[in-house]
Amino acid sequence: MALTREHYEKRVIPALQREFGYANVMAVPRVAKAVVNVGVGRMRDEKQLALVQKSIALITGQKAAPRTAKKAIAAFKTRRGLTVGYQVTLRGKRMWDFLSRIVDIAIPRQRDFHGIDPKSLDRSGNLTIGFKEHIVFPEMIGEDVPFIFGFEVTVVTTARTRAEGVSLLRVLGFPIKT
Repeated sequence: MALTREHYEKRVIPALQREFGYANVMAVPRVAKAVVNVGVGRMRDEKQLALVQKSIALITGQKAAPRTAKKAIAAFKTRRGLTVGYQVTLRGKRMWDFLSRIVDIAIPRQRDFHGIDPKSLDRSGNLTIGFKEHIVFPEMIGEDVPFIFGFEVTVVTTARTRAEGVSLLRVLGFPIKT
């Protein structure tokens, strides 16, 4: 089942209204955005950086913005202004498409996956999931990938409490352990 805005409006909102007793539809928590972060601190080759940026653009459907180091740290061999990661913020239709691919395809394809730990949610109900391999997404063809990198996805919700966030994400289809 595809995770879409219509699914949220028809199934999730009524379920959360029954569970928490919201009188107004606007009080029901919703997904605000999805943020994808990739750290490339150890990669120094420009070809590898370009490949990471291209792969994230394919996975998310949006160009990744480079994130630079704010200050130099000698122990990590970083200099101020050096690219240390890439970030993509998804909202609207792209966010719903991406979340649908995470729930339906990427999470089930992870190796030794037994459900999302409830400790992955912060006290505001935001979920952070780490993917060790970017090839769990169908856009990546395993034979064409010269190296594997990991990234994290943060699903930002408007929930006020952790319980609201857990319920929202469970009803949306995220496999959160009980």
